[in-house]
Parts: sequence; structure tokens; C-alpha cells
Amino acid sequence: MLVGHIQEITRHPVKSFTGEQVQKTRVMDYGLYGDRSHAFKDKNGKFLTITQVPEMVRYQAAFSGEETLDQYPEIKVKTPTGQVLTWGGEAFHEEMERLLNQEATTIVYPPGHISLGAIEEENILLVSDASIGELTKLWGKELDGRRFRQNLVLSLVNKTPFLEEQWFGKRILIGNEVELEIKRYCERCMIITVDPSDSQRDPTLLKTVVKERNNHFGVYASVIKTGEIRVGDQVFLKD
Repeated sequence: MLVGHIQEITRHPVKSFTGEQVQKTRVMDYGLYGDRSHAFKDKNGKFLTITQVPEMVRYQAAFSGEETLDQYPEIKVKTPTGQVLTWGGEAFHEEMERLLNQEATTIVYPPGHISLGAIEEENILLVSDASIGELTKLWGKELDGRRFRQNLVLSLVNKTPFLEEQWFGKRILIGNEVELEIKRYCERCMIITVDPSDSQRDPTLLKTVVKERNNHFGVYASVIKTGEIRVGDQVFLKD
């Protein structure tokens, strides 16, 4: 059954940096190609995220070049001041020392890695346009979808908010190749309170999600069949 099409594809080459919207990409065993493939860890070996350093969200990371399984394309990082740095470069390391302001190490998971690496939940997070629209009404403020750090936004045929939550245990087919199994709710945390544009916090969004949605927004999916996806691909719910 046709349920919609892919409206947006977003991957986050650097964990907790703002990601990049792409027109097409590969779906790997672990999720979107290169998603959360680069990360920072603190002196205790824990991932550094927006939770500890809210300003991370104001840095945008994007791959620059062709996707290959041998190595990632170069990562360009745009700072809040508009400066563009290259991951691994001297200027980048100096900027990260200032940003993180603590002992930290970088870690990179290879393109073909099977483990989740820095993806700490299921492989892919998706939401629907209808759900974003309804939450905007519930919150009563303009809503920047980047707060939710989803990988896929589905434009639904049936614009019923939170319809995707009825698909647990079922599989969806994207285009002609990729198959995902919808697994469970995404339970939200303080990260959604951080505005990607200025890193300012507004706790009322999380309070709204807790009150109105039992702290659930979006659903997690695991990868069953890999392949390529594109914006505009049709999405079918399998019987």
C-alpha cells in the first residue's frame, strides 16, 4: 500500500553537529551512509553531544565529494560565523578546542562499518510531515524540524498525525530497493529544546512533547535491505 514519499533526507556526518539535506544517498546496514560517522569523545570515553555542549548544534557538517566504500568524502564544517573548515585540519582542531573546552578525542567509523558506532539507537529515525505539523500546533510556536535530528521526513498520502506510530512491527519499502522495519517510538530528551539557529534553549517544547505525546515523537527503524534512496521515492507499507 502506498503511504507517501520521501520529502527530506538528512544525515549527520558529525554527531551532534547540524546535518546536511541530500537528494540521494545509500542506505547501509547501520543507517544512512556516513550518518554519525565522525564524533567526539570525552576523557571518560563518552560521546560529547549537544547535551554537554549546546553550541555544537550551530556547526554544520557536510560531505564534499562522491560517496565511496573505501573512504568518506572530505567533510566541510561551517561555523556559526560562516567560516568553512575541513575536518582534521589545523584550523578545525583549534576551533574544536575552543568549542568543546575540555579534553576530547575524535573518532571515525569507516564507511562500511556494521556496528552502529555513534548511532546509539536504531539505524534510522523518521517522522512524517503530518506529525511535524500537528506538533507545531500543539506547541504554538514556529518549529524548526532540525531540532529532532531525523533522517527521513515522509510526506503522507493520508495526513493523519502520528500515523507512523501504527506501523510498529511492519516493514516499509522505499523506491525499489530499500526495506526498513519500523521498531519503536523515539523517546525525546533535552536536545530538542536547543534551537539550531542560535543554540538557545526553550524547555517548553520538551514539556509539550511529554504532556501531549507521552514524550514520544518520531519512530525508529532498522535496515532490512540496503540500497539507494532519493527524495521523491515512493514509500509502501508492506502487508
